[in-house]
Amino acid sequence: MAADREPLGFDQVMEQALSRRNLIRLGAVSGAAGFLAGTPLQVLATVSDLPESTLMGFTPVAASTEDRVLLPEGYRYDLLISWGDPILKDAPEFSLTNTATDQAGQFGDNTDGMSLFPLLEADGSLVHDRALMAVNNEYVNRRFLHVHGGSGMDAEAVNKEINAHGVSIFEVQRDSRQQWSVVQGSRYNRRLHGQTAAFAMAGPAAGCHWLKTHSDPTGVQVRGTLNNCGCGQTPWGTYLTCEENFNNYFGAPADHKVNREQRAYGIKAGSGYFDWWQHQSRFDFSREPNEANRFGWVVEIDPYAPDSTAKKRTALGRFKHENAALTLNRDGRAVVYMGDDERGEFIYKYVSDEPYIEGDRQHNLTLLDKGTLYAARFYDDGRGEWLELTHGKNGLTAANGFPDQNYILVFARLAARHVGATTMDRPEWVACHPSLPMVMCTLTNNKHRGVKDQHPLNGVNPRVNNRFGQIVRWLPVDGDHGSVDFHWDLYALAGNPQVFKDEYAGSDNITADNMFNSPDGLAFDRAGRLWIQTDGNVSNEGAFAGMGNNQMLVSDPATGEIRRFLTGPVGCEITGLCFSGDQRTLFVGIQHPTKRWPSAEQDGVPRSTVIAIQREDGGVIGA
Repeated sequence: MAADREPLGFDQVMEQALSRRNLIRLGAVSGAAGFLAGTPLQVLATVSDLPESTLMGFTPVAASTEDRVLLPEGYRYDLLISWGDPILKDAPEFSLTNTATDQAGQFGDNTDGMSLFPLLEADGSLVHDRALMAVNNEYVNRRFLHVHGGSGMDAEAVNKEINAHGVSIFEVQRDSRQQWSVVQGSRYNRRLHGQTAAFAMAGPAAGCHWLKTHSDPTGVQVRGTLNNCGCGQTPWGTYLTCEENFNNYFGAPADHKVNREQRAYGIKAGSGYFDWWQHQSRFDFSREPNEANRFGWVVEIDPYAPDSTAKKRTALGRFKHENAALTLNRDGRAVVYMGDDERGEFIYKYVSDEPYIEGDRQHNLTLLDKGTLYAARFYDDGRGEWLELTHGKNGLTAANGFPDQNYILVFARLAARHVGATTMDRPEWVACHPSLPMVMCTLTNNKHRGVKDQHPLNGVNPRVNNRFGQIVRWLPVDGDHGSVDFHWDLYALAGNPQVFKDEYAGSDNITADNMFNSPDGLAFDRAGRLWIQTDGNVSNEGAFAGMGNNQMLVSDPATGEIRRFLTGPVGCEITGLCFSGDQRTLFVGIQHPTKRWPSAEQDGVPRSTVIAIQREDGGVIGA
């Protein structure tokens, strides 16, 4: 089978990447031409010059504007769990009249990143057809969450919104018909939301001045997690949930002065996106200026220990985390790649001091507390460099406004900008190849690129008003993820070849049959297939004509070929994915549908949902 073929070695991958160029259609006045023409390592070979992929074995689906999920012939899906479904033992069934207390025991809103964890017998053997699932619940759709549609916000409504955020952890099981379901009331089931007390700051910045509040003068005990976007999974069996747009939950009177550090993270006075600050004082940064600093972290959760405390790992830096892609370096050290999802922000890397030790879980649970944080600089000739964010290095000194390492970690954005990291077009999910030292990152879009001074054109972000996005790939020098040097190329530039004939048509592996915009979610499966999810413009007109609803695609990194695998219902984002251990079920998140899916009723309420995809013949997904 294609999935069993010999993987390429590192030398072969490097030779292949170094020889690939001229992927992008360059217009006569292309903003990309000055950066891409003639550079040695920035683009893949023309796909037509390469053999068709043998890694993918399905017929792609067409773009769609229908209010349903479409899959290739021979595939089917079941609904696993939707917003409001009960998880905890005594939680009620979904109803529009559910209270804040009800919501605290139910699956949260707007499913996002997710991971699956195997259950083991006492002797260490695998429990077949049972597992634990951890799923992020990023934010709420206010107009559907409340009977009043958000027009009558009070303390109860705010509490319901807070409880609909966070992380849902629950047991799942597969029956004799191969259908998965949630085990309601399992001893593992847990809701961690914006008001849960089971969180603590951990690592070097824990207890520092910038994390202390009136309710927590120690700067260690944190209440809740918010805006949980992408995720990660560790080899020692823990879940990494990533706090992204936390600034939306904080506000202050309109005349309150905002400082440099708050501005760097988008915190503004006056009425905000949620206005929780008018109902709970901890979200009023005029009264609690450090509370917002306790959000924007990678949080490590042990799904096997429902009474455990979740740890916000300060060594990984604070910014708007999209996800956390963890890989083990050849020397055993844990390396975590992360994107900061905002226009003009950066890509980061963390390298642990100590190596992973097989079987020593207590040791491994400390690996994300002691290490070095870096930000990436991409040179236009295809080289890259990781810039260390350590006090006293690269100009990060007290004289330059960085008093100590705690400040650098809490305000990592300021440090990355000071050392000269490359501003990116919204770095979203990062994915590490399962068997090669290859890393990919989606850069979803940037309307400011080449338009505003702080977003100048460069090789890795080459298009003015980048409405379509791209995927960047890098390989660390000598295959060493601990190296400060890497080589990079542009794996794909999204675009519309039916509308444009210049660089906005996209790269040569973008065709009328697979075009998309705003790549977002990203993951490799065990065989090395690259799964790409989108969160883009679904108007299906103008520059986006023919693209239809958001979608999920699959690509073969050896050839660059991309095929559309799934299209989602109206208004949704496709986000979050994970596989069963046998790779025969693919779990996918359908976030914020806006019409009535998944209900078949004419007056059905749209509900964010996780689906379970399988092949009719029971085979490996995508093969």
